[in-house]
Amino acid sequence: MQTNLADFMRNTADGEEAEAILRKCVHCGFCTATCPTYQILGDELDGPRGRIYLIKQMMEGAPVTRSTQLHLDRCLTCRNCETTCPSGVQYGRLLEIGRKVVEEKVERPFGQRVQRKLLANFLPNSKLFTPAMKVGQQFRPLLPKALRTKIPVAQRPLVPPTSTHERKMLMLAGCVQPAMMPNVNIATARVFDALGIQIMTAPDAGCCGAIRLHLGYNEEALDDVRNNIDAWWPYVENGVEAIVMNASGCGATVKEYAHLLRNDPDYAGKAARIVDLTRDLAEILPLYEDELTTMVRRRAVHTVAFHPPCTLQHGQQIRGHVENLLTALGIEVHLPADSHLCCGSAGTYSVLQPKLSYALRDQKLDKLEKLEPQMIVSANVGCIAHLQSGTSTPVVHWIQLLEHLLYG
Repeated sequence: MQTNLADFMRNTADGEEAEAILRKCVHCGFCTATCPTYQILGDELDGPRGRIYLIKQMMEGAPVTRSTQLHLDRCLTCRNCETTCPSGVQYGRLLEIGRKVVEEKVERPFGQRVQRKLLANFLPNSKLFTPAMKVGQQFRPLLPKALRTKIPVAQRPLVPPTSTHERKMLMLAGCVQPAMMPNVNIATARVFDALGIQIMTAPDAGCCGAIRLHLGYNEEALDDVRNNIDAWWPYVENGVEAIVMNASGCGATVKEYAHLLRNDPDYAGKAARIVDLTRDLAEILPLYEDELTTMVRRRAVHTVAFHPPCTLQHGQQIRGHVENLLTALGIEVHLPADSHLCCGSAGTYSVLQPKLSYALRDQKLDKLEKLEPQMIVSANVGCIAHLQSGTSTPVVHWIQLLEHLLYG
């Protein structure tokens, strides 16, 4: 795709990156076939190719309008198009640049500005989010349905392991997961404990940065990134084996740290080292398949449907690992017919674009429930909460199922 950058983009880091990405696009349209919003809305501008055209026009100095902003807002950032694209177009990175330009050139309506500001400051702040979630869970039956569906039922907590081991790995606890689904982190620690690996968390680590990044608060997001690097660095210097991610959305973002801080001389090298150490659960635990097979106890769950989050299969390009491991452990795993498509959660998308989000959720649940599973498993807190809000079938993280297989 030929480009002629406007002066405000020429000779800038974002401009050079955007131009390189745009030049890879050959207008083939394969991406539209796997774009969830295009499938629902049928509008070229609500598919990757159309959005690429919009971003190209912005970069070349065309007027930026609320319509442009709306079409970019509707993107889930699922990155399914990247998996489909034969030319290797890094659409996700291009979209972030495009959204940054839109935020600078188009003022949002007051209500949207307030809503996005609240989300950017509330969700990543565990000191605010955790007590609010506890209150919400306590009064959940009395809340309106729209709010009740956003609040998972409180979990009976698992007992964390207390053993120490010579082998140690670091885990990102996350910002919303400890409050919404604390057993995911505890189950992770228990599974690794069974393998003789001690899971540690850095108290000062917080949000991975994804929430603010996707809301357009780019500098604040980079502060989140630097904060985590600072919190993790002493552990890195002490030789921690890996940084474990049990939320695929966080994993996809942390693996972008080197790119996000590539122009920061103080953090670029450290960010690259963090990326080298970062591993999703689905990258680590299959390495211990033989050991885990010998540990499996009698189980009450034997048939599950697996929803692979977009951040796992498209963002991190990890496919088949979870299914293969669970199958090896004696679980019958089924994938829905549209397993490549987004469930509609997409971080804050279900709040900002509820109509599209719930339409995608209902489509996904229809396919999952036709498999008649005992439970639905996934790999990201947002997907799990979003799917559970529309079904009575239990929806859990696959690490919780694995913990059940080991401990009963």
